[in-house]
Amino acid sequence: MSPDDPFDDAVTARAVIAADGTLARWNEGARLLLGHTAEEVVGRPASFLLAEGADPAPLPADRWSGTLALRHRDGGTVTVWVLAHHRTPAEGGRGDWLAVTPLETSDHELPDEPLVRAAVYQSPCAAMVFDRSLRLRGVNDAMAHLLGLPADHLRGLRPTDVGGRVQHSELERHLDQVLRTGRPHEMQTYMKATSESRAHAWLARLAPLTDGTRRVRGVCVTAHDFSEQFRARERLQLVNEASMRIGTTLDVTRTAQELAEVCVPVLADFVSVDLLEPDEPGGEPAQPLTTPVSLRRVAHRSRTPGAPEATAETGEVVVYPAAAPHADSLIAGHSIMASMASGELDPWLAVDEERAREIREHGVHSILSVPLQARGTTLGVAAFTRFSHPEAFTHDDVLLAEEVTARAAVCIDNARRYSRERETTLALQRSLLPRTLPRTAAVEAATRYLPTARSGVGGDWFDVIPLSGMRVAMVVGDVAGSGIQASATMGRLRTAVRTLADIDLAPDELLTHLDDLVHHLSQESGGDPVQNEVGATCLYAVYDPVSRRCTLARAGHPAPVLIAPGAAARHLDLPSGPPLGVGGLPFESAELELPDGAVLAFYTDGLVESPGRDPEVGHALLREALSDAAGPLDETCDRVLQSVLAPGGASDDVALLLTRIHGLPSAQVATWDIPADPALVAPVRKQVLDQLAAWALMEASFTAELVVSELVTNAIRYGAPPIRLRLIHDASTLICEVSDTSHTAPHLRRAKTWDEGGRGLLLVAQLTQRWGSRHTADGKTIWAELSLTDGV
Repeated sequence: MSPDDPFDDAVTARAVIAADGTLARWNEGARLLLGHTAEEVVGRPASFLLAEGADPAPLPADRWSGTLALRHRDGGTVTVWVLAHHRTPAEGGRGDWLAVTPLETSDHELPDEPLVRAAVYQSPCAAMVFDRSLRLRGVNDAMAHLLGLPADHLRGLRPTDVGGRVQHSELERHLDQVLRTGRPHEMQTYMKATSESRAHAWLARLAPLTDGTRRVRGVCVTAHDFSEQFRARERLQLVNEASMRIGTTLDVTRTAQELAEVCVPVLADFVSVDLLEPDEPGGEPAQPLTTPVSLRRVAHRSRTPGAPEATAETGEVVVYPAAAPHADSLIAGHSIMASMASGELDPWLAVDEERAREIREHGVHSILSVPLQARGTTLGVAAFTRFSHPEAFTHDDVLLAEEVTARAAVCIDNARRYSRERETTLALQRSLLPRTLPRTAAVEAATRYLPTARSGVGGDWFDVIPLSGMRVAMVVGDVAGSGIQASATMGRLRTAVRTLADIDLAPDELLTHLDDLVHHLSQESGGDPVQNEVGATCLYAVYDPVSRRCTLARAGHPAPVLIAPGAAARHLDLPSGPPLGVGGLPFESAELELPDGAVLAFYTDGLVESPGRDPEVGHALLREALSDAAGPLDETCDRVLQSVLAPGGASDDVALLLTRIHGLPSAQVATWDIPADPALVAPVRKQVLDQLAAWALMEASFTAELVVSELVTNAIRYGAPPIRLRLIHDASTLICEVSDTSHTAPHLRRAKTWDEGGRGLLLVAQLTQRWGSRHTADGKTIWAELSLTDGV
């Protein structure tokens, strides 16, 4: 006999019957029992072994035992007890059956003392003894009852002869280990014994049996039902797993799905989570509740792939009538347990035919409904359903479901409150950002803003601001922190930038004023530790399409990327400057000439920085994504986000502003140097009319002539030479600019009845679309814009 293959053990008759009923294997013990050799019987139908007139045994579905009359080779009849069981593939079988008959029934190793024998056999602790060949030498009454087999027929069999489950093979391995090492061993399993109606958790203790010389002669195996301890440990493990797996995100749907996933299949075979909907977006669920109750299915989980038990898909509204356990538990405010056997589900199923059909089709026998309650508010209901679990829900199951559900309810409420706050903050953020960008002749722009999904909404912003003289300001900034406070601060800073831009401050001067504002905001926050950390970064640029020069300054913000036509993308080398709010440090600006069609990319650090990634990697990815910016800017924005953002999304807010630069042709600009002589105003008006005629803008000549006359006259009268007049036009606007070296700016006033002057600027304001003044390094410029599209 091979120790690795006990099939040829001669003390037990063994035969393997294939699925088609033919004999596949035949051992030496079978030859000794019936006289047939393996060569004579293998491949023949097993039925030929039955004695004449004997009824064939039914083909076992799992296991069969009984007495059979078999045909001996010499023609005689041998009546023996046979045990046959189906072998699983884990044992090496292929859907065949193993039939065994023990040939040896000696019990010489059992105790000889009658009282000891009685104690062993009648002990309530199931026990059996194996010898060194792993053969059963004896079982007591409790073990025989568990096995569902007569004790006197089991002696001489191995564990794999008794049953074909995986546990029987494991028992043989552990028995062999105890025999080799001489040390006790424990084995735990969850299975249904033959005599049991449902599965139990079993603890098998294997202890070596030694003789007087301490030589191991066998192994005693005792089986203990520790189902209560097993279930208690399983419940504790489920609670621990729930604490780790439920609430990993601040997302209501994901949290509800985590509750369902944790409880299937340990606690239930199917779990659904339905939530009440508020009367208005962002509000609380309606209270008190009345039947029928309408809820929205947000999650469900089944141990069956595809969840065929679900009567509603996630996102659908489910209506529960008064008789449904879901509605009753919601209104009562406590858990309700119902079963088919008790008839407690009958009133519900009587009014819901579809649900009744589903329940009967899938064999549902128990439902446990637990309301989701947190902070005094009922959020919804979790329903636990059993159909594969043979047992109904117990009181311990209810306590466990309530413990897990209570934990999930708090997480769902947190996610709900966070989602509501985040939506409010997002709405505020969107309202503070420009909905559309202005259309200008100098730049075309495209933007993207992405709030982070991992934390509160931040204070990133961008803007494109038209300035006088067809110039355009481009700005992007980032307020430190997140949440409503950061969004509110961002709104104040964006408004301040627009106000400062309107008075045509140079970029470095604008940042200085903005730095003062942030410093004052920090002081206004007082001692609030949440709000006193006010800080921001900002980049401000002004582009003049006439000179095609761009002036930029930054306050601790990432430098922009320039993509010139036909050239590689590169970061501009700009003086960094301190972040806003530091105070006391100067800002520097840089000026460069931009070719027509060049693209400037402004962005916040959330685009290129992410945890675990070197920022230089993000900057390199950005330059690579911008290398081909010749196409539509919207497509370029999308490509940048897809290429640069780390997997899993941005860890911080992202603001991206792309601008394509367009210079103004020199043919659309006319400039005159004006002597400081009032007598020369008339010739200047004539030159202006000639230029308008050359531009085919005579429909605007009357207004333009009046505006030029007034601005030039004021410059001669109140300004200081040299004086310069400049006309700029595009398809929709004509701009008149008069510059001089005086720093005194004019202002509107209402002239009195008998005043001889004071009406000129009022007239200009009435005739033009916009007007204003800006200071320059050499003096000031008074400008006025005339619309060419409104019939002027």
